Amino acid sequence: MNLARLAAERAEAGRPVRAGLIGAGKFGSMFLSQVPTITGLEVAAIADLDPDRARTACRTVGWDESRIAATAFTEDGAALAERDDVDVVIEATGNPRAGIAHAQAAIAAGKHVVMVNVEADVLAGPALARRARAAGVVYSMAYGDQPALVAEMVDWARAAGFKVAAAGKGTKYLPDYHKVTPDDVWTHYGLTPEAATQAGMNPQMFNSFLDGTKSAIEMAAIANATGLNVPRGGLGFPPCGVDDLAHVLRPRDLGGQLEGKGMVEVVSSIERDGRPVFRDLRWGVYVVLEAPNDYAAACFRQYGLPTDATGRFASMYKPFHLIGLELSISVLSAALRGEATGCSREFRGNVAAVSKRGLKAGEVLDGEGGYTVYGRLMPAAVSAEADVLPIGLAHRVKLVRDVADGQAVTFADVEIEEDSAVALYREAMAGRAE
Repeated sequence: MNLARLAAERAEAGRPVRAGLIGAGKFGSMFLSQVPTITGLEVAAIADLDPDRARTACRTVGWDESRIAATAFTEDGAALAERDDVDVVIEATGNPRAGIAHAQAAIAAGKHVVMVNVEADVLAGPALARRARAAGVVYSMAYGDQPALVAEMVDWARAAGFKVAAAGKGTKYLPDYHKVTPDDVWTHYGLTPEAATQAGMNPQMFNSFLDGTKSAIEMAAIANATGLNVPRGGLGFPPCGVDDLAHVLRPRDLGGQLEGKGMVEVVSSIERDGRPVFRDLRWGVYVVLEAPNDYAAACFRQYGLPTDATGRFASMYKPFHLIGLELSISVLSAALRGEATGCSREFRGNVAAVSKRGLKAGEVLDGEGGYTVYGRLMPAAVSAEADVLPIGLAHRVKLVRDVADGQAVTFADVEIEEDSAVALYREAMAGRAE
């Protein structure tokens, strides 16, 4: 990739890449921990709703006081995006509306954007990417998070001449998890509420990983970046270990569990009866390849790739992802090569807000990982026909009519302000792939 060499050359020239971080939570802190050891990369400014908390985060990850003193701290993410000493804006708040606003500010100021905020990306990524291209800047997924890693694997496979049968990640999943709320999330992580509180763990955020919302969001982002298809019935979460990826993740008419070729899917690390899957992929990502010819299929076997019984499908995978510890790859790629590490290009996948229980008119939705709704993946075209409310807009909006248990919430079901986030979502949806 040559990024380390290019960054070192910038350092020697006295022009290091200067990043601005918005949101000093876990992902941002992991990135900050690596910065002191990356030649040619500096963090000029950090924006957080609590600047003192951001300073504490810097100390916690090992920054010395001189580095902290040389860094600007602010509460205002939009103001950070306009700073002359920032080349790349990293949006890591996790708030969809805030993420969209910060990305717009950065693009308007001529800054590259690394969108850690996948929630914002699946709402308006294609529209933001178009604006970035028009402005001559990069809009990028965040390397280290699964969508960018999967997008890289898909691009690698295609550049090597393989067809992509499936791509995605692993997670811990059971059907009952869709109903889990923040009140009972910790039992599924083997923690007590007291231990989680002491560790500073947010129950709603962690519940969004458990109840299927985060998986749906990440698979939508991958589909929108790679052009892979989205299952019409939502993610299936088939239990599958790394040795069986090529067998399970092929079309049903060939003996697999997918509705067709070229799909996104998430595999579960536990069987439906709760038993652990052998050699699971809970923390990793994968791509399933289809050989374009008999010779390539023979090479799969010769070089030890795990294949299906036909030998035509094979899998490659990474067993882990390091999230914020790898984020500098995106920052440096944008600044030094003008390239995104994955980028939303079309609206193929959407994530609908689906009720966790029967909801009554007058109730207020509480978004990802909450008590009222979870996110279900669906094709963008299908979601457009039903005018479903995306999970990223299901925050603090009031229902105007009842919604049955397990039903997708629609725009007609809620009272919602038509703000810039809604407008960008509509714009992105209008330009979706048919």
